[in-house]
Amino acid sequence: MSDLVAIKHLTRRFDVSKPWLNRVLERRPKEYVTAVSDVSFSIPERGVYALVGESGSGKSTIGKVAVGLIGPSDGAVEIDGVDLHRETDAARVEDVRAHIQMIFQDPYASLNPRWRVKDIVTEPVRARGESPGDLAERLMEQVGLSARDVEKYPHEFSGGQRQRICVARALASQPRFIVCDEPTSALDVSVQAQVLNLMKDLQEELGLTYLFISHDLSVVRYMADRIGVLYLGRLVEEAGRDELFETPRHPYTQMLLEAAPRIDHFGRDVPPPQGEIPDPINPPPGCAYNPRCPFANDRCRTERPEMREVNGARVSCHAVEEGRI
Repeated sequence: MSDLVAIKHLTRRFDVSKPWLNRVLERRPKEYVTAVSDVSFSIPERGVYALVGESGSGKSTIGKVAVGLIGPSDGAVEIDGVDLHRETDAARVEDVRAHIQMIFQDPYASLNPRWRVKDIVTEPVRARGESPGDLAERLMEQVGLSARDVEKYPHEFSGGQRQRICVARALASQPRFIVCDEPTSALDVSVQAQVLNLMKDLQEELGLTYLFISHDLSVVRYMADRIGVLYLGRLVEEAGRDELFETPRHPYTQMLLEAAPRIDHFGRDVPPPQGEIPDPINPPPGCAYNPRCPFANDRCRTERPEMREVNGARVSCHAVEEGRI
């Protein structure tokens, strides 16, 4: 199956400098934080690729670059063979972007409280100058709500219902690629399951391609075909779902899996994660994980590891390369 999405050596830096006058008075240079550093992966059509990692690892930044909300500092984002940020044919870019959507983390903040649901759901269609007809009613029923709800306002719904409305809005433009940025993290556990089942059913029914962003490993294991693990803006491991959970190779992936709650290990004694996440403005040299890694040696502290193929997976770790893990 061909790749619909290709992220190639993506890097995104943000200027976090103090105002110009403060820098002059304090004689300080500009400061930049590298939120994403040289990340590459691809998503086949109808596939589900998940990004996991701690807060601040760069997951949401990659999602925003993938849909074109922000541009990359370096690298490329290709959707169906079109580089969204460097393609000179505006018509091709517009055609590709018309079939990209995003589902945001907070359903309370992502819906306009002054608009009726009918206007919210059909906005992507009306923005292209098309007539929505009864589209809102059909989509509301498709996501498990009543067609009569289109005349209501967002405050009249629960959190799970609001997220269903967000899903309906995403489906309005008949997308091929949807970025799901922690779509269930603001919901109760029972409601999470309903929304995840809905998204999985829609993905199979409509042939959607998902980039699924989450910090919840149980959600990722249910949804994803392939998983990428991010740490401090760098991709440290990528593998198929079952392989990653059964044979984690990178020490950071092993730590995440050990720290995750598991219903079949009640009462287990798990050591807490060691160390703190380094300052992203001044990351450590070499492997970014080396200050917290029990397997780190001098090479890890001076030389940044490259992503290498290991039995169908990709791992960025000197200890794995040298056979120390």
